[in-house]
Amino acid sequence: MPRALKTYRTAIGFHDAYVAAPSQKAALEAWGADANLFARGVAEVVTDPALMAEPLAHPGQVIRRPRGSMAEHLAALPEEKPASPRKAKARGAARPRPRPDRAPLEAAEEALAALDRQQEAERRQLARREAALRRARQDLEKRHQAERHPLEKARDAAAKRYERALRTWEG
Repeated sequence: MPRALKTYRTAIGFHDAYVAAPSQKAALEAWGADANLFARGVAEVVTDPALMAEPLAHPGQVIRRPRGSMAEHLAALPEEKPASPRKAKARGAARPRPRPDRAPLEAAEEALAALDRQQEAERRQLARREAALRRARQDLEKRHQAERHPLEKARDAAAKRYERALRTWEG
């Protein structure tokens, strides 16, 4: 046998949300609540037959009704107190705030650009030194080869003479 429906109500902004559901849990699910509004005291069971009629006609559907007229909402707002003459004068005399000073940012950007220029100059100087060292190494290798070539020829000739002498000696 299905459970009897009860009508529940909670406040949603300027509206009351009514739902006819078999339990508080079902009402919370219909409202999409992730907290127990009944435990917090912001949801309740409705016993007024006039308020229960429409939700019971549409079980499980959330029915929204305004919680008063626009005039009642506006009347509930706190009255604005007129500002004291001193505060009004101070507010009226307030000049627009000056634009923030860009000079520190520009100084920092210029310092960074100067550092970049200095480091690039140092890189170019280092590249020139590296190129000079490469040329010096190539020159050194050519000179070593030039000095080595005659010595290798002399060694080869001495080795041939020794081998001939050794064969002659062995007989």
